[in-house]
Amino acid sequence: MQRIIIPLIFILTALWGKAQTSSWQKLTTEPYAGKQDDITFVDRNTGWYVNGFGRIYHTQDGGKTWTKQLEQKGSFFRTIVFLDEKVGFVGTVGTDYFPNVTDTIPLYGTQDGGKTWKPVAYKGPYVKGLCAFDVVKEQYINHGKIDYKTHLFAVGRVGSPANIMISHDGGTTWTSRSMQADCKMLFDIKMLDKNTGFACAATSEDITQSHALILKTTDGGQTWKKVYESNRPFETTWKVSFPTSKVGYVTIQSYNPDPNVKQQRVAKTTDGGETWTEINLVEEAGAREFGIGFIDENHGFVGTMNSGFETKDGGKTWTRIDLGRACNKIRFYTDADKKVYGYAIGLNVFKWE
Repeated sequence: MQRIIIPLIFILTALWGKAQTSSWQKLTTEPYAGKQDDITFVDRNTGWYVNGFGRIYHTQDGGKTWTKQLEQKGSFFRTIVFLDEKVGFVGTVGTDYFPNVTDTIPLYGTQDGGKTWKPVAYKGPYVKGLCAFDVVKEQYINHGKIDYKTHLFAVGRVGSPANIMISHDGGTTWTSRSMQADCKMLFDIKMLDKNTGFACAATSEDITQSHALILKTTDGGQTWKKVYESNRPFETTWKVSFPTSKVGYVTIQSYNPDPNVKQQRVAKTTDGGETWTEINLVEEAGAREFGIGFIDENHGFVGTMNSGFETKDGGKTWTRIDLGRACNKIRFYTDADKKVYGYAIGLNVFKWE
């Protein structure tokens, strides 16, 4: 009997482990006609997402239910970030790009978990619009105990002009700086620490002339250098993911109208962003790329206009999966117990668990 029981235990354990394998699950949300752009969580249950109708949605149960916290007509909310359950910021794409957008304020903030939002003041040149945030928490000793300084970075926009906004005090004060000398459009930013980071950009606001561009900073965004530029027109970068300090991935968008131009590519670095190589995603003209997110240096996902793609070998091979259409942002988080969870947004909202 003992010989039978022991193998049975191993079989049941294996089946249980297989049943616990994470996957993407589509959540029930309010219908939206196009691509929704950003989603953020501060823990497994508490999160927010935004869209181009000037709406902000909030969940406290891991996406099972959502409450519309704000609808501000004329605003196109492009990006959102929260530092904790109370303090958050939302960026708008600005005017003169999408129809029916009248809001010229690039940045709003909340101190009450999104119940109320107010324009955020900043010093520096006018910022037309924002497309992405990133947050860096810097550990330091504060009167004999470990504490954190919170640095925020925001960039934009699609369609030009290119600007960056920075706060080194958790969003209390902000400064802006033009990046027009470095690029003409900005789509995403990833800071590895308060000094070193990367920006997804484009060389021209004229898409017929534009090349995909990746910039690197080592002085907190004061100066930038080109570390990658594609050699094809009609291209931009879009979103970035760095699962480790050495390994990173960036989606490359192609707007080439020639139906014979089918190859879609991802840029990859294995040396901390000093050099980049192109890896093939799929040969499909309609698979314009959007969001990208990696759990570790090998396992990651890309959203495209038509579907999602998954790799488990660092981009050597890709498998088509359901991430809805135009999945624009993919975010992964790690609990205190080292368990990974994630959320993604495009036409629909998805949860990784």
